[in-house]
Amino acid sequence: MLDGGVIVRALAAPGRPHPHDVLIAGGGLATGVLLWTLRLHGGPPLFGLPASLTLLALTVMAAAELLRRTAPMAALVLALPALALDFCTGTLIATVLMFTDVVYAAVLYGPPGASRRIPLYSELLTVLATVVTAAVWRVPQVMLVGIGLALITMAPASTGLIIRNHRDAAQSARLRAEQTALLAEMDRTQAVAGERARMARELHDLVANHLSAIAIHATAAQTIDDPAATRAALGVIRENSVQGLAEMRRLIGLLRDPKATGEEPAATPTLDGVAALVEQARTNGAASGLAFVLDDARRPAGPSGPSSPRGPADPSGGRPPAPVELAAYRIVQESLTNALKHAAPGEVRVRIAHDPGGTLTVAVRSPYADRPGPRAPGSGAGLVGMRERIALLGGEFDAGPTDGPDGTVWWVRAALPGTGEEGRR
Repeated sequence: MLDGGVIVRALAAPGRPHPHDVLIAGGGLATGVLLWTLRLHGGPPLFGLPASLTLLALTVMAAAELLRRTAPMAALVLALPALALDFCTGTLIATVLMFTDVVYAAVLYGPPGASRRIPLYSELLTVLATVVTAAVWRVPQVMLVGIGLALITMAPASTGLIIRNHRDAAQSARLRAEQTALLAEMDRTQAVAGERARMARELHDLVANHLSAIAIHATAAQTIDDPAATRAALGVIRENSVQGLAEMRRLIGLLRDPKATGEEPAATPTLDGVAALVEQARTNGAASGLAFVLDDARRPAGPSGPSSPRGPADPSGGRPPAPVELAAYRIVQESLTNALKHAAPGEVRVRIAHDPGGTLTVAVRSPYADRPGPRAPGSGAGLVGMRERIALLGGEFDAGPTDGPDGTVWWVRAALPGTGEEGRR
């Protein structure tokens, strides 16, 4: 019974015949005994050997069939002398057919090297036997010897090799498909994780600034018994509430289908909006004794002011790429939010500049306060988000307290590749 190579050796326990092999061996043995009993064999024994040895050859061949899957090379070693003995004692067709199956199984289930050598040896044996027989007898009928040997050696060996090649190709294709599916799943997981991290950064940067201002001024309104100060705090709270709600709506619009909702995504923030951030922080931090100053060294010389001092022209000759501008804007935004929460009363200075090599640098310095807790609660994800933004763009980031002549200050520094392809053109 030929199974086409679908069942591999792992299905059978080592040293224990597979159930299919037991059926093949038992069926071959029973058929051979029946043929011998009916005297349906090839002819009289040669060399004076007793006819009963035909049954011995049949039994050995059946034993080889039991090992066809668990020990295919040992089965072939047993089958070869059994076939020779069968030829010399009358030749039962059942023994010959079982031999062909043993050859087929040796190629299909044997080691890779044996599967390549057995077909070659069967071809050489067929050619050699045909040539020798023709040289001895010199009659046309000797060609039947070659045909018979080819049918019992070359044909099963070639069939086993073809099926093995197809099986190996199918296994390779299945492995490649599994690897492709695994890589696709890994890419999908990484894409989902990256998108979730990006959404978390955007949500934090968009809302945290407004919510921090609301919390700070709500605390001030509760603790200061001054109607004018309370009205001013409520005004700031309302303004930040409206702006925070608008930012949330824009973020939701980015996550929805604009065609289905009728909403258009908001424009990407740029460094031109940093002055508005500083002005808003100045308003929100006035009650905490914080003064905010913007030093924008990218701009050409112009009128000086508290939020736009004079500085050298932008040496890059063009705007930074949009992702760089967005990252720089978010760095300033998060740094100002952290200053509102943690900084001691004093000056908070924001500096933006282009280095001679075209690198865009952002630095925010604020007075360091060793307080037990912030003015407003936070998630603690601000510095993590800033580091992630800079790392994605291949820049450098540093944040922490630094001792200076004016005492301890908190520095946030970011260096970004500030010149894109458009700027270099």
